[in-house]
Amino acid sequence: MTHQSPDFFVGWGTLALINAGLAQSKNRSGLLWFFVSLFLGPIATLLIVCFDKKSK
Repeated sequence: MTHQSPDFFVGWGTLALINAGLAQSKNRSGLLWFFVSLFLGPIATLLIVCFDKKSK
C-alpha cells in the first residue's frame, strides 16, 4: 500500500473547485460537477470542456 502525500489531495481538491467554476460558467450544476470531479478528476475536466453551454 502506498502513502499519498498531502499535496496530491490538495491538487485534486483544487481541480474539483476549478471544474465546479467551469461547469457553472456553462450553466451547469457546480456542486454536482464538484463531486463528480472528486471521483473522476481530469476526466471530468475533459467532459466539461467538451460539453456545449447549456441554455437557461
